[in-house]
Amino acid sequence: MSAMDRWIMTVCADLGLNRGAADARVILDMARDVAHNVDRPAAPVTAYLIGVAVGQGMPLTHAVKRVREMAIAWPGHTEES
Repeated sequence: MSAMDRWIMTVCADLGLNRGAADARVILDMARDVAHNVDRPAAPVTAYLIGVAVGQGMPLTHAVKRVREMAIAWPGHTEES
């Protein structure tokens, strides 16, 4: 088990969350797209905002898909970025 997996398990347990609530690969891929296409500091803030949306009932995959699409279409982004 990786350090990240242990960390996620520990945080989920402490916050009373189901471990399945965090799909690390999906979240990290989204954060990468936001960091590269929008701005690096926007990635953790965006991850938080997705968490709020999920907490209000939006499926994680839906929220991430929408954000990734917005990040890729962000003004100034090119395929070479």
